[in-house]
Amino acid sequence: MESTPIRTTPLHSTHLALNAKMVPFAGFDMPVSYSGIKAEHLAVRSACGLFDVSHMGEFMVNGSGALDFLEKITSNHVAALFPGRVQYSCMPNGKGGLVDDLLVYHLGPESYMLVVNAGNLRKDWDWLCQHLPADQSVVLEDRSSTMALLALQGPRALDILQPLCNSDLSGLAYYHFTYATIADLGSVLVSATGYTGAGGFELYVPAEQAQALWDALMQAGEPHGLLPCGLGCRDTLRLEMGFCLYGNDIDEETSPIEAGLSWITSFSKDFVDKEYLLQQKTEGTSRKLMGFVMEERGIPRQGYLIRNETGEPIGKVTSGSESISTGRLIGMGYVASAYAVKGQTVKIDIRDRLMSARLVRPPFI
Repeated sequence: MESTPIRTTPLHSTHLALNAKMVPFAGFDMPVSYSGIKAEHLAVRSACGLFDVSHMGEFMVNGSGALDFLEKITSNHVAALFPGRVQYSCMPNGKGGLVDDLLVYHLGPESYMLVVNAGNLRKDWDWLCQHLPADQSVVLEDRSSTMALLALQGPRALDILQPLCNSDLSGLAYYHFTYATIADLGSVLVSATGYTGAGGFELYVPAEQAQALWDALMQAGEPHGLLPCGLGCRDTLRLEMGFCLYGNDIDEETSPIEAGLSWITSFSKDFVDKEYLLQQKTEGTSRKLMGFVMEERGIPRQGYLIRNETGEPIGKVTSGSESISTGRLIGMGYVASAYAVKGQTVKIDIRDRLMSARLVRPPFI
């Protein structure tokens, strides 16, 4: 059986030139770090970091039936969007779990863009195609291979991007986007979104413009402490905020209700799994996704058992790491609802040693 060739982003040669540590991720050869995860993490929290996240998928959804289609296929209320607005959402899988979590961009009348996880790209595309209306009122287009995505994240992001831009970005609210000319590259979609909790922008450009945009941002960012950043600190940054990672904290077996995502689940419309999820919201779930902070020195890892005070298993760790910003050891995991209470003491089974942790509600910073 032939193996699938590993893919690269338009900036692959740049990462190699910068001596990035490269790892396979979601079928791509991606940078995990350049100067080190800790340095990159702290740069994003205090100054700014630049990420190549061009491995993400972009699907265009157009046509007179686009709104009804997206209302049916996603959990959040798409009709609440207007051109220039972004929405975090998920696609229930018809079995109570999640096909994927995603961003929905309202580009214009009857026009939307879905930004999906790289590891789910083919699965998401097939799911969408299976649910297209028969009247051909919706047209799907996969732009993933022709579009690049850079994330400029951190408190100095505006200081770096604004001098390169032909329009004022200071009033661009969180989860809104605009089009602007940046570094003479023509129209760039500038989105006030990101996966770090540090503020900043995500920039969508044609793949052939990725290098010019990267170079312009790195040059402009040098006086502001901008560092190129890899997937390593992207993960530690998102965990500090309690943002879910597909494949860890959410997947085909987890519902948005037990994952604490009822806020992106609108029951004022009809959508896949509505009745099941409404029942969960009304009656409660058997488990809940919780954050925890270690009270003893031990690093929690995905898959480790969570136990009660008497040693009985009550859940599993889904994500865990050191909080680089605080020095604390933190994690998330599903816990039986009877124990899923803020302040509850639990035990994390770390290599057959039961170490105390305290349940909290993220974010951790």
